[in-house]
Amino acid sequence: MKIITLADKTKIHCISTLEAQMLDIHVSGYLNDNIVINNGDTIVDIGANIGLFGHRLSQRYKDIKIIAIEPIQSIFEVLQENVKLSENHNYKIFPYGISNKNESKDIVYYPNSTPMSTFNSELWNNNQLLLAFTGTMNNAPKIWWWAKFVPTLFYPMIVYWLKRGSKNITCELKTLSYIIEDNSLEKIDLLKIDCEGNELKVLNGIAPKHWKIIKQIIIEIHNINDRYHTISKLLIKEGFKLKTFKEESLKDTNLLNVYATR
Repeated sequence: MKIITLADKTKIHCISTLEAQMLDIHVSGYLNDNIVINNGDTIVDIGANIGLFGHRLSQRYKDIKIIAIEPIQSIFEVLQENVKLSENHNYKIFPYGISNKNESKDIVYYPNSTPMSTFNSELWNNNQLLLAFTGTMNNAPKIWWWAKFVPTLFYPMIVYWLKRGSKNITCELKTLSYIIEDNSLEKIDLLKIDCEGNELKVLNGIAPKHWKIIKQIIIEIHNINDRYHTISKLLIKEGFKLKTFKEESLKDTNLLNVYATR
């Protein structure tokens, strides 16, 4: 673990500098006109990683309540330190994942690229990962001035390195309804789901009585097995209106973001 300074002089703990810079851009993209956040709102962040989304929200809004979920212990330890840096006393974190039932399950942890860690390792086949990496390099942030000098013929080797050293880690899983009841939540102003392929199970773990307290959802979908349409139908059935976007760096992959609002 180390501490770095982001482009706007924000200090943050991280495992990898490059990861933290890209994660910051990724989560900042969620804060756009499609979602309305106010002071005092309650946010549930599923797949918090090192906590950059919660950190940015804590900077922008007063009295904001954050419930952040991260199942991998080494990442969770970094998240703990970033919660301290946020100085938000309403920022709670929990060391487990979210699914459709309470159980223990192995997650594939990628130490060289922690945001890829997933319960569904088939998501990151070499082709999808190469497309994602190529898109990232082609749309690199200004601070990555060096990206244009990396020959594309090296990309497959870098992708190999990103997946190298992966290992299975047993994680505890809970349902979102468990989170709601355990924290006595009466409202969720924004539910953010970024859990690398487990997104449909997260939604299936919401009891019928709890859907009504959720006002907005941001969900990253790995569109395999027609998952996008399955999730869209479910959200529309629960009374949400949807907008769908693809990040420019991920336009050639099966990843897309859905903004659901009432």
